[in-house]
Amino acid sequence: MTTRSRSDVSWLPGFVVLSAIWGSSFALIKIAVDAGVPPVWVALVRCVLGAATLLVICLLTGSRLPRDRGTWGHAAVLAVLLNVVPFTLLAWGEQHVTSVLAGLLNAATPLMTLLFVLALLPTERITAYRVAGLLVGFGGVLCVLGVWRGIGSATVAGALACLGATAGYGAGFAWTQRFFAGRTGSAAALSAAQMLCASAQLALCAAVTGGVPAWPGVPAGAALLALGALGTGFAYVLNLGVVRAAGPTVASTVTYVIPIWSTAIGAVLLAEPVGWNTVVGGVLVVVGVVVTRASGGTPAR
Repeated sequence: MTTRSRSDVSWLPGFVVLSAIWGSSFALIKIAVDAGVPPVWVALVRCVLGAATLLVICLLTGSRLPRDRGTWGHAAVLAVLLNVVPFTLLAWGEQHVTSVLAGLLNAATPLMTLLFVLALLPTERITAYRVAGLLVGFGGVLCVLGVWRGIGSATVAGALACLGATAGYGAGFAWTQRFFAGRTGSAAALSAAQMLCASAQLALCAAVTGGVPAWPGVPAGAALLALGALGTGFAYVLNLGVVRAAGPTVASTVTYVIPIWSTAIGAVLLAEPVGWNTVVGGVLVVVGVVVTRASGGTPAR
C-alpha cells in the first residue's frame, strides 16, 4: 500500500476551483432572483440541471442508480434537508439581503452541522472546544448582521432564511453520516438519486405555487445554468477528487475559503457593500468553525 507524500499538492487546483464555484453560487442566485425568477424555480432548475449532470457522470462511469427502497427513502429525506429547503430559503433570502451577507451566513453551516451531529450521533461528545467554537461562530453571525445598529425587518427575514438554509444543511449532513453514506452504491449514483428526489419534490412545489415563470433574460438564464450544471453537478466531481487525493479533512476546509470568494465576487461583480463588521464577523465565523474542529479539549459540563 503506497502512502501519499505530504508534499503532493496535485489536489490544490481542484480545491481552488471548487471553492470558487461554490463561492460564486451566492452571486448567481442573486442575479436570478433580481431578474424575477421565483425562489422555488431557482431551486428547481438548480436541482434538475444538477441531476442531469450527475446522471451523465453515472453513464460515463457505469454507475447504477440504487434499487432498494430504503436507500431511496433516505435519499428523499436528504433531498428535503440538503436541497429543497436550503436552496429555496437561500433564493428567498437573497431577495432581501446581499449575496455577500448570504455567503458569510452560510459559513455557519459547520456550526449547525455540529449541533445536529451531537443530537443524532450518540458517540459524539460535547467538549469545551466545541462550545467555545459555537459561541464564537454565532457571535460572528451577529457581528455580520451589525445588530448594534438595528436591522430592518426585511433584512432580518432574509438573514433568518439564510440561517434556516444552514440548519437544513446541518441536519442533512448529520443524517448523511448516520443513515446514507455507508449504503451500497457509488457516491455519484447516491447523489444522483438524491437530486432526482429533490427535482420531483420541487416540481410538485412549483406546480402548487404557480405556473412557469417568464424567460428572465440571458444573464439570469446563464446564471441558472452555471448554478445547476457547475455548482450542483460538476462541483460534486471536483469535491470527490479532492477527497480522494487529499483526504476528507483537507477537503472539508473548503468551508473556510468559500466566504472569501462569495464576498469578493459580490463586492466586485455586483458592487455590494462590504463594511468592517462584515469582514470581522466573517472571520469570527470561520474561527468558530476551526475551534469546533480542534482536537483535544475537555468535555463541557
